[in-house]
Amino acid sequence: MYLMRIGAPGAEKPAVRVDDTHYIDVSDLTPDFDERFFAQGGVALLADRVANGEIRELAGERIGAPIARPHQILCIGLNYSDHAAETGQAVPAEPILFTKSPNTLVGPYDDVRIPRGATKTDWEVELGIVIGKRTSYLDSVEEARDAIAGYCVVNDVSERAFQMERGGQWSKGKSAETFNPAGPWLVTPDEIADVTSLGIWLDVNGVRRQTGTTATMIFDPYVIVHHLSQFMVLEPGDLINTGTPPGVGMGHDPQIWLQPGDVMELGIDGLGSQRQHVQGPR
Repeated sequence: MYLMRIGAPGAEKPAVRVDDTHYIDVSDLTPDFDERFFAQGGVALLADRVANGEIRELAGERIGAPIARPHQILCIGLNYSDHAAETGQAVPAEPILFTKSPNTLVGPYDDVRIPRGATKTDWEVELGIVIGKRTSYLDSVEEARDAIAGYCVVNDVSERAFQMERGGQWSKGKSAETFNPAGPWLVTPDEIADVTSLGIWLDVNGVRRQTGTTATMIFDPYVIVHHLSQFMVLEPGDLINTGTPPGVGMGHDPQIWLQPGDVMELGIDGLGSQRQHVQGPR
């Protein structure tokens, strides 16, 4: 199943994608794809509607993030060995965790805004995991499969000067408004043959900057969820960004940073693609 949310920012309605131009409205079954929906096993409640519901045309409506604002956005750093190498950092022995403000979440085609004082704004295409049930202290990596509601494309936009040069934690370089485009869909696990072998890519202004595959992740999605569950309670609807392959602006020589007017296009096999225009500071 491909879950999506349609409508103006703050007024999105839940829907299920049929194809690129059609959807089925499920807003009478659930007010949103939020913590309560996932906690109640909401995907199963949609099956009859998906099989028999009225198919509607998308007709140019805005597509929002596929989930409501989550309880938390958790991020895994340096999760591809070749990306660690391009940043000059060691391959981690266990997942590196940082957080991103939940209000960074925007739709897959919404503008990305460079924050005030920024000088080194960067791109990062990533696989996103959405948690499907309240999860803590999983006994095995295999158990993590049952805790995952689905997967989506995310762009972990980063301001490297804030992240690397201003002291403290990475989060302040990750949490500017619009810094987490997600979607266009949340794809349930049954639709994906092998989440550990998906092509992943990103272009800036039509030039390919990132090419990779989830097969080269250091820690796969199940390891990540199991690991995080040992340190915190994962809530239904939480989003986990799982790291990026090589090709970020920071890794180029000379380095390349996003500028107002740039266009980012990115995607993951089977999970759809995104397109964002970069805007200057407010």
